[in-house]
Amino acid sequence: MAKTHEYAARVTWHGNTGTGTSNYAGYGRDYSVIILGKQEMRGSADPTFRGSAHLHNPEDLFLASISACHMLTYLALCAKNGVSVVAYEDNAAGTLVLTSDGGGSFQQVMLNPVVTIANGEKEAVAVSLHDQAHNLCFIAASCSAPIHHSPTVKVVPPATVS
Repeated sequence: MAKTHEYAARVTWHGNTGTGTSNYAGYGRDYSVIILGKQEMRGSADPTFRGSAHLHNPEDLFLASISACHMLTYLALCAKNGVSVVAYEDNAAGTLVLTSDGGGSFQQVMLNPVVTIANGEKEAVAVSLHDQAHNLCFIAASCSAPIHHSPTVKVVPPATVS
């Protein structure tokens, strides 16, 4: 029997400037996300869509969630396979294409993780685990946009004994 996990979030719009959504330019795009027991997060639309540039937008969060899920899945796989990761950073990028009807979708996401490991003999394993992490990532499995990854694995040089 499959295990299920339920998640809940409350999103509240803060953009009513007095006339609601009576016209496209007349309302704000700011909102808050509240998840029970966690710090409130403020967000907005992308500035392209009249949002606040200093707040996270859904497109930012979409990309960040894919990157974070890949990272957490990868780190778990490394721990299970004896790969000692000492640093991990990803400069993820995504391409959103807008359609003439006002809609759009992400056409692709590219993850560019740079992983530093302590045990050089596991370098090939460290590289190969990215494919497995992609296949096991809950968020990636839930997306229709293709998600690619181009990992770089670095090895920390052994400490010099003096």
